[in-house]
Amino acid sequence: MRSVRQCSRTACGRAAVATLTYVYADSTAVLGPLAHHAEPHSYDLCVDHAERLTAPRGWEVVRLTPDFAPAAPSKDDLLALADAVREAGRGRAPAPAAAVAEPAADVLADQPRRGHLRVLRGEG
Repeated sequence: MRSVRQCSRTACGRAAVATLTYVYADSTAVLGPLAHHAEPHSYDLCVDHAERLTAPRGWEVVRLTPDFAPAAPSKDDLLALADAVREAGRGRAPAPAAAVAEPAADVLADQPRRGHLRVLRGEG
C-alpha cells in the first residue's frame, strides 16, 4: 500500500504530489512527479507549493510535468487496506508463559524492599 507522504513545507499537512531536487553544480531545481521512495536530499511538495515554486536568482527551474494532481487510490491500495483491517480484527495468540519460575511469595515476604525492588539474599 502506498503511504501518504505530506508536503515538506512547514505547517503544510496536504498530500505531496511532486518531488523537488536540486542540482547544485548546474544551479538547477528539478520538479517532477512524486518519487516512489522518499530521499533524504529531496523535498515532497503539495499541488499549491509545486505550482508556486520559484528558484533563487540565477537558478533555473526544470518542470518535468506541467500539472500535478493527487493520485487516486489504486485497486492494490484498497486491497492492502482491507487486508490490514482484516488482520487487525483477528484475535491475537496469547503470550507464551515465562520459562523462569517465580520465587515463592513466602520467600520474598521476609526480605527488605527498596521501592519496587526486592533484595534477595544468596545462599552460601
